[in-house]
Amino acid sequence: MTQKHDFELINPQTNTSGRDAARQLSRRGFLKVSGMTAITAAGLTFLTACGPAAQGTSDKSSSSSSKSDSGVLGDGKTLRVGMEAAYAPYNWQTTQKSEYTIPIENVDGAYADGYDVQFAKVVGKALGMKPVAVKMSFSGLIDALNNGQIDVIIAGMSATKERRQSIDFSKPYFVGGFGLLVKKGSKYANAKSLEDFSGAAVLGQKDTLLDTVIDEIPNVNHLTPVDSVPNQLSQLDQGTCDAITYNTENTNGFLRANPDLVAIQFEKGKGFKETVPANVGVAKGQKKVLAKINKALAAVDQDTRTKMFDAAVERQPS
Repeated sequence: MTQKHDFELINPQTNTSGRDAARQLSRRGFLKVSGMTAITAAGLTFLTACGPAAQGTSDKSSSSSSKSDSGVLGDGKTLRVGMEAAYAPYNWQTTQKSEYTIPIENVDGAYADGYDVQFAKVVGKALGMKPVAVKMSFSGLIDALNNGQIDVIIAGMSATKERRQSIDFSKPYFVGGFGLLVKKGSKYANAKSLEDFSGAAVLGQKDTLLDTVIDEIPNVNHLTPVDSVPNQLSQLDQGTCDAITYNTENTNGFLRANPDLVAIQFEKGKGFKETVPANVGVAKGQKKVLAKINKALAAVDQDTRTKMFDAAVERQPS
């Protein structure tokens, strides 16, 4: 699975700053390693990515996560799970309550659904707590965790070396990969290798592996990343880039929602080498909590995980 994740995603409903960044066609000046992000084009209508927290977000941190190794998080009753709620099929926002959803604490009348949400329930049960989602930008999740605004991160986030300096991570609950999307009729539509994209203008998402993985392409024109997957899709549609990176585990969802796009079919060994795990993030010093989480994750076999993911893909907004 990215963050993604990493499994990463999030977002305010009017974020357009990424579009201006993409038009610059300049190489980004930093390499922040982050997680995976996958979302459908329908997300352009109501989902946002990598922006500030949603309206109604609270800055209070009075019930901050316990930093001692007590085995208890927050108030021990409500598990505040940080996520974008805009990163289908990992997490997204809906107005419909169902057996698959949990409430979004900081958005009135809203619920979160998705693959991450199902594991939020697994983790909540293991800790004896009721999970609720806290919607915020992906890039703000780690700070929010360390400030006590949330208790755990379950947002398609990958455990990278950089992130491990700030927080601890569980074992992966999903592992995914990366690919490239181009428009139908593109001169790259029949590409079979990363080498075929030499000189191409490729766009990723800021602060995620969707951006840094682009450097695997030889002689690529690495564009300044944008804030969200919806902005990636918008820039591709406008023709300001030749290709965008995406998470291959959601290929069917992307193509179903974007029938004018083509997912590049790389020959074996000629695509991206980077893989992206999705891990639960916890504040440092929570070894007892982490042990409980890892035990709960290990109890979910691969067949069950696959069924959960496929079901999330079927439910995701189209």
